[in-house]
Amino acid sequence: MPRWVTLLVASLSVSSCVSTGNLGLVTKSGTNPGALLSEPHAYTDLGPARGNACRFFLIAVVPWGDSTLSAAVEQALAKSGGDALLNVTTSSSLYGFVPIYNVLSFTCTDVKGTAIRLEPASAPPPAHAATP
Repeated sequence: MPRWVTLLVASLSVSSCVSTGNLGLVTKSGTNPGALLSEPHAYTDLGPARGNACRFFLIAVVPWGDSTLSAAVEQALAKSGGDALLNVTTSSSLYGFVPIYNVLSFTCTDVKGTAIRLEPASAPPPAHAATP
């Protein structure tokens, strides 16, 4: 069998798709973003963090796993002990093996960013009494 036919059959049996995006700030799912943005917060830079979450499908019927962005962020923050990620790059990918029959396929979400730990909001300065 010619080599190009073998390559064609191999490439048709595996397919994939990838998309990427950028975000400025991503927090844990339990964080109140309104409160976070309405008050100034100091933070500690914990360095680079990375997380990955995947969901698998067997014969396009039996799913298991969690490939959501929040699951990937939770994993990245659990490793670093942070509360949020700054300058986040996210990518989602879908892979299929023997795609015509959907024997096995999976989708994964990857996040990369700088982990930070938020410090408690600083108390407002005391009001000064007006002098007569």
